[in-house]
Amino acid sequence: MLGWKSDPHSDPLHMLSFAFIGGGFILLSAAWKVLYRAQRNHQLATTGPYARIRHPQYDAFVLIMFGFLLQWPTLLTLLMFPVLVWMYVRLARSEEREAEASFDEQWHEYAARTPRFIPRLLRQNP
Repeated sequence: MLGWKSDPHSDPLHMLSFAFIGGGFILLSAAWKVLYRAQRNHQLATTGPYARIRHPQYDAFVLIMFGFLLQWPTLLTLLMFPVLVWMYVRLARSEEREAEASFDEQWHEYAARTPRFIPRLLRQNP
């Protein structure tokens, strides 16, 4: 893509894509463990990755998609990426309405201290 004359599987862009894809799968795995346990116990997921962001599973999907976009930048993938991100944002907001209905005050406290998608760099004291 950038005209590098090296092995395409070891160029910096490809290696960066592996970091996004691998990091996304690590985050996804950690988030799903917490979410599965919380749903089985009919609780709000607030530990693990959910302690830093409200939707780590969607952040993970975006990281994975971005990594694949770096590896295979076609017109279709360039057009679909923002559409899929927008769909995940809409899904997250819908799930937040459901969580608010189910957990009311606990949800409001959690939402007030935990950002939706982008974690704060420094942890704030509650």
